[in-house]
Amino acid sequence: MPDYPSMIVPQGHTEPVPRRIRAMLGGDVVLDTTNARYVWEWPGYPQYYIPVADVKPGVLADEEHASRLLFGTARRHGLRAGDVHRPGAARVYGDDAADGLAGTVRLDWDALDAWFEEDEEVFVHPRSPYTRVDALRSTRTVRIELDGVVLAESSSPVMVFETGLPTRYYLNRTEVDFTHLLPAPTVTACPYKGRTSGYWSVAIGGTVHQDLAWCYDFPTRQLLPIAGLIAFYNEKLDVIVDGQRLDRPVTHFSRP
Repeated sequence: MPDYPSMIVPQGHTEPVPRRIRAMLGGDVVLDTTNARYVWEWPGYPQYYIPVADVKPGVLADEEHASRLLFGTARRHGLRAGDVHRPGAARVYGDDAADGLAGTVRLDWDALDAWFEEDEEVFVHPRSPYTRVDALRSTRTVRIELDGVVLAESSSPVMVFETGLPTRYYLNRTEVDFTHLLPAPTVTACPYKGRTSGYWSVAIGGTVHQDLAWCYDFPTRQLLPIAGLIAFYNEKLDVIVDGQRLDRPVTHFSRP
């Protein structure tokens, strides 16, 4: 069993979304609603299901293909906004849909250019109301090693605790040995922390281990304590906390 809290929401659970949800495509706001629903297609996090009435007219293009899905019968639609066309990017649910989902549309997240909760952009997927993320300063000593080589050591880390994920340890740049780090072009994003501003691979003994460290120079306001700090993937190297070497976690999904 992992030593961190697991997700508790079952597949198929639905809840109303109390936030205004908007999305953009082709430079235009194509949906605007205060009546979206969270739908957990799997326990990790929900998706938004949007009332069709709150999608801009002409955006949904019926592709005349119906399928029986988990929550009922849905017709496949493309998305159109100006010169932008995203085929097969939406499923519109009919009258037989379960749990109040009739007349809603489920849109592929990446088919839209940007999503917003109220006036803040959200990345990767909707934020789960049952996920908590805390960034806490600590005086515990954290050492990061790979193949016996010390990459970083700090007695003033910021620990990030996120439901469903192992603790992440963010360390001051001055406490990281950059002689082993190679800048990488990778960019990732997190619904709770924002978009990464730096990534590094690690070179040891002629072997390059890809994408082991990252930072957020401009995280979301809730995670401001990690701004500019460096974190490493627990799953791919060794973390020693107050002299105790932690087991490498195994996660069903992983993000920085």
